[in-house]
Amino acid sequence: MEFEQLIRIVGDEPVFETGFLLAGNANSKDVILQLSRWTKAGRLHQIRRGLYALATPYQKVKPHPFLVANRMVRASFVSCQSALEFHGLIPEHTPAVVSVTTSRPGRWKTPLGDFEFRHIKKELFSGYQLSDLGVGQKAFVATPEKALLDVVYLQPGGDAESYLNELRLKNLEKLDIASLQLVAAKSRSPKLVRALKQIATMVGKEAEEYRTL
Repeated sequence: MEFEQLIRIVGDEPVFETGFLLAGNANSKDVILQLSRWTKAGRLHQIRRGLYALATPYQKVKPHPFLVANRMVRASFVSCQSALEFHGLIPEHTPAVVSVTTSRPGRWKTPLGDFEFRHIKKELFSGYQLSDLGVGQKAFVATPEKALLDVVYLQPGGDAESYLNELRLKNLEKLDIASLQLVAAKSRSPKLVRALKQIATMVGKEAEEYRTL
């Protein structure tokens, strides 16, 4: 396979897997060897084993980090601080994309950014939606309520008022208390139930401050 042929095949894909190139009579060993050569030459980025992206100036579409995260670990969705920032609930930029998964946790530094995967139990693997990222890309991202409760669940002392204040949450009108209650109840986690009371108080205070302006 020539590199120009590869561009014709995957040029419109933000990222692609080796299996995408193995249709028909393609020799898997030859394809993998060629991908390795192009990676060493700087024409491709290898994100993880079997997952690649075209390097500039060859890429037509810049991969969104959330889409990359979804593709790195299939049983995952973007959550925690990354999703809170996406929904406009915290002011800080999160340098690493944080996802939750029922698979093993891990952290990777790649040419396309840093990615962290936190483990949650299967009973908590819900509360996400397919979100539009712009530039024709979509990814599974936690709802605002789920993202906040994932932070609380995974952070030691995450239900403490002091920690919730450290998050500097804003735009709390975006939070649906009923959805928070549903997620907390489904988790059967006393920690999330305790945090819910703190969060409801914070939402009420912000609403009261807004009314007095």
